[in-house]
Amino acid sequence: MIDLKFIRENTEDVRQMLADRHTEADMDRLVELDTRWRENLTHTQSLKAHQNQVSQQIAERKKAKLDATETIAEMRELSQKIKELTAENNDTKAEIDAILLTIPNMPEASTPVGTSEDDNIKIKTWGELPNFDFELKPHWEIAEQLDIVDFQRGAKVAGSNFVLFKGLGARLERALIQFMLDLHTTQHGYTEVSPPFLANRPTMTGTGQLPKFEADMYRCDRDEENPDSDLFLIPTAEVPVTNLFADEILSGDDLPIYYTAYTPCFRREAGAYGKDTRGLQRIHQFDKVEMVKFTTPETSYAEHESLLANAESVLQALGLPYRVVQHCTVELGFAAAKCYDIEVWAPARQRFLEVSSCSNFEAFQARRANIRYRPEPGAKPEFVHTLNASGTALPRVVIALLETYQNPDGTVRIPAVLQPYIGGLTQIGG
Repeated sequence: MIDLKFIRENTEDVRQMLADRHTEADMDRLVELDTRWRENLTHTQSLKAHQNQVSQQIAERKKAKLDATETIAEMRELSQKIKELTAENNDTKAEIDAILLTIPNMPEASTPVGTSEDDNIKIKTWGELPNFDFELKPHWEIAEQLDIVDFQRGAKVAGSNFVLFKGLGARLERALIQFMLDLHTTQHGYTEVSPPFLANRPTMTGTGQLPKFEADMYRCDRDEENPDSDLFLIPTAEVPVTNLFADEILSGDDLPIYYTAYTPCFRREAGAYGKDTRGLQRIHQFDKVEMVKFTTPETSYAEHESLLANAESVLQALGLPYRVVQHCTVELGFAAAKCYDIEVWAPARQRFLEVSSCSNFEAFQARRANIRYRPEPGAKPEFVHTLNASGTALPRVVIALLETYQNPDGTVRIPAVLQPYIGGLTQIGG
């Protein structure tokens, strides 16, 4: 969430940001409400000051055994007026907060203004795109022929765009998860956590999934008497892990904090279908290893670059060519100030597929979730900066592995770094 004071002092910049992002928020209403709220607040405080002053006078008159009946009656009326104004102010502030939750983050200065993904900036590439002297098969054909993914039975159990990994396919998924967690914990300094796979409404709101993306979430049954008791299947481990410190004040000595977690991820992605739906490219439930950082504002962008390097190292170890692009304004995630995408090469599709978004949210999520730190003992608390990246999302990594390491006979080689996690096997099939 953007600081209301910042919006008040930079209203036209915020309007321009909304235009650059091709999104809308009711800024006119926000400005009107903020003006009314501040005026009423000033008036209420003035009435309270008068009330306190007269209350003192009433006490003095009573002490002097003088009649204060009329003044007491006036104060009762004033007290009722203050209650009414306070209730009105609370309602106004609630409406202000509701609008603030719909306003995305301000892009960092290096984020290019753009109108489509074509305006993303290509930062770098890694690895040589492989050449093949035989006709490539797409990953879904390889997976079905090797009997490692059952698309039909996954759909039978849960519906379209759910899949069943089986045999060495399930083992490959497990090997990738273990490899990634080991890499991030032993080489990159992250602490592994295993969070709940469900999150309540405040938690989903804290990282920015709600209210904007509620249609894309899987929600459990609602308790009509207590909306905050709603539970959602998490769309990413970023949600529970970031909120571990919600409503807490951390010590500056403890920052930065690095966490990594494996979770399944659940996304309806309502309205996102119509293309690229075959195989594993776009499914409603998938596995992912996530990295989350809590940092000071001064170090967050250096930490962002190291976070990107941590995610890249997964694909480098697997020997999978990829590129890194920086999002333009229209592609930038709702909560992000700056974001890189890592896109792995899928040779049978002849295209790059996103496997990690590496984002710096600055104080946006921390303000929503109220995550603060004291730079030093006794100092005024400040909001931390939060960052996260997939390290990485598995389905598209599996796509790249199957297509990149396929052999003419339909078997698939296993990268050396994964072999210890899969019982020493060097290939699938044959």
